[in-house]
Amino acid sequence: MTHLIVAPIVLPAAVAAFLILALRHDVVAQRIVSGAATLALLGLSIWLYATAADSGPQPYLLGNWRAPFGIALVLDRLAATMLLLTALLAVAVLIYAMAGWDKAGRHFHPLFQFQLMGLNGAFLTGDVFNLFVFFEVMLIASYGLMLHGGGQRRLRAGFNYVAINLIGSTLFLFAVGLIYAVTGTLNMADLAGRVTQVAPGDEALLRVGALLLLLVFALKAALVPLQWWLPTAYAAAAGPVAALFMMMTKVGAYSIVRVYTVVFGANAGSVADIAAPWVVPAALATLILGAIGVLASASLTGLVCFAIVWSMGSLLLALGLFDQAGLAAGLYYLLHSTLSGAALFLLADLVIAQRGRPADRLSPAPPLPHANLLAGLFFVAAIAITGMPPLSGFLGKLLILDATWQSPLAAASWCIVLGTSLVVIIGFPRAGSTLFWKVAAKPSDDTPITPPRIALQAGVITALLGATVLLALFAGPVTRDLAATARQALDVTSYVRAVDPASLAVLSREGAR
Repeated sequence: MTHLIVAPIVLPAAVAAFLILALRHDVVAQRIVSGAATLALLGLSIWLYATAADSGPQPYLLGNWRAPFGIALVLDRLAATMLLLTALLAVAVLIYAMAGWDKAGRHFHPLFQFQLMGLNGAFLTGDVFNLFVFFEVMLIASYGLMLHGGGQRRLRAGFNYVAINLIGSTLFLFAVGLIYAVTGTLNMADLAGRVTQVAPGDEALLRVGALLLLLVFALKAALVPLQWWLPTAYAAAAGPVAALFMMMTKVGAYSIVRVYTVVFGANAGSVADIAAPWVVPAALATLILGAIGVLASASLTGLVCFAIVWSMGSLLLALGLFDQAGLAAGLYYLLHSTLSGAALFLLADLVIAQRGRPADRLSPAPPLPHANLLAGLFFVAAIAITGMPPLSGFLGKLLILDATWQSPLAAASWCIVLGTSLVVIIGFPRAGSTLFWKVAAKPSDDTPITPPRIALQAGVITALLGATVLLALFAGPVTRDLAATARQALDVTSYVRAVDPASLAVLSREGAR
């Protein structure tokens, strides 16, 4: 057991507290400390990823209290992959924000670090209640980040965002209470054995608790019919914040995979595979609604937000199969959609800052400064997010289609994935032609805002899009590594043996039936 497993949580928490207590009035010093801490987090995540790749699940028992009595963190290939992706995105977003946007309000850097703490904790925790705790840390920080910079639109969207997430948190508590009432534990490894021993009279309560948890995770992942909050909230947030929020929806998807394989997986007795009948149909509906939203969007941020909803449908279609092929394909697409979606949000922020009065609207505007650069970036980003060759989105879609080939909804999946992809492909050129080709006469009182450090910001966007190119170029080794990650994530026996060996006998008996 290495103490560095807890470092992705402790490091940003300590840095955030230090920034508030010692440097809250010195933005330059905050940038230095926050930047150094985020780079250190990236280095740590790389080391943890290498460690996880060479071994099975590794528990970290806080206070050395054995599971299920103490707080358990678990590092495995899946958690390490999410930690590394979070750190990579955090570095890119922080560099973009430090070009000047972080001065738009107070406490950006402490909130940014608290957000990283919540995200990393959610990926590492081996306990359902502590998953709730880290959800709340993540959400509280996101409230502040979303309102950063102020404005009436942002305040209104922030109120709705807070309200829907408070409802989700309440449902999470109800679910946790029901599961604990009938099992007496919330440690995932312990739950894997306990759910098979629930008395017949309590099975209905356990089922309700499991479905409530699925509802909460589906809300975080923006699955239909719980997707409606995302376009409003993400469109109102500033570009760097929306880019970082790409990991928020991924927490919901990750939680579905983790909880409904370890706890409510194939060996869970009366609640085995309880999520399977719901996730794929909801994902297909999400694909349809997201594609319609892309085609109907009248604003640039609205277009990007509905593209993210659409991509979450693709992601959950693969993950909802709950098999190795689906999980491996979903993880590849998760990497791609996070990087390309973040690039789109940052690019939208850069374009809006230079359009003057038309700003976010998809309507003719005066010629943009640096139009050729921005048009080129938009072209590459559109190819990436829509899944056209030769970038990683195309390969990700092929992997998802191949994974669904043997599923009962294979025909519907293929038709909807290909049909909605065509709709989205139509939507992005429509928006791009309006943004960069349809030029209106420039009003005399309309002066676009040209960011002073556009080269730095464009460089960050280029790096994110370049990462999708690398995903395509190295698709072979990446997919092999993700296949190994999927195998380990579905190996519940190894997870339970590492975290709580006492529960292994119960799980083995259930698996033998």
